Amino acid sequence: MSSYNLDKGQHSVYSLYYHFIQVVKYRKKVFLNDAIVDFLKMKIREISETFNVDVLDIECDKDHFHMLFKATPLLNITKYINAIKTITSREIQRNFPDVKNELYNNKFWSPSYLLATSGQVTLDILKKYVDSQEAKEHEGL
Repeated sequence: MSSYNLDKGQHSVYSLYYHFIQVVKYRKKVFLNDAIVDFLKMKIREISETFNVDVLDIECDKDHFHMLFKATPLLNITKYINAIKTITSREIQRNFPDVKNELYNNKFWSPSYLLATSGQVTLDILKKYVDSQEAKEHEGL
């Protein structure tokens, strides 16, 4: 496992990558111009800095965005995602008031989201590593 890019904390070594997808409520198409998309990306990066999250990539479609990010084990993921949803909703509606015409009851984001872990280490590699550790333990007996 040493050939992977691992991050180090005071008492830990980790590799935590996430793929986050957030959809606009009722799949309303609000990301139709570059100004709104750029604003969304800027706000997400600002929020992420306060949470010590490294945003690797953000891509938008007309009704959702995908984000790949790297975090520490200390990240409160629920609090982080809620901050992204709350702040971006409020700030986009404030700075682009015409967006409100597309929304239903001023609800910007769907309450649901997708979050998947995505890393450098596959399950097969982890299994081989665990198996090798098990073999080392048996050798010591």
